[in-house]
Amino acid sequence: MVRLVTRGCFTHDYAKGLVAAPEDREPAVRKLVEGAGGKLLNFYFTTGDTDFTLISEANEAESIIAALFAAVAAGTISNVTTSRAWTGAEFKAIAEKAAKAAGSYRAPGKN
Repeated sequence: MVRLVTRGCFTHDYAKGLVAAPEDREPAVRKLVEGAGGKLLNFYFTTGDTDFTLISEANEAESIIAALFAAVAAGTISNVTTSRAWTGAEFKAIAEKAAKAAGSYRAPGKN
């Protein structure tokens, strides 16, 4: 499974709609993610540079990206960034592969 952390901002239309009819948006976000083949792990409203953080997982990243693309197309979110997330054990396996590959790498300007 691929885990993704997504952050983004609400548009004016999102804020206007939420103020006009306050609601818990997590069920709608869950439905969107699951409809694209993913699983919503966490959804948070945040302050600072972004307005929300979404943690999701799927068999491949494209499912989550498709769900986010649908929300962006609706005009309610913007400035969306998505990063892959690994557990400590998963990243240890990556570091082990890097250790094996390191002997094959030649830095620029070195013979």
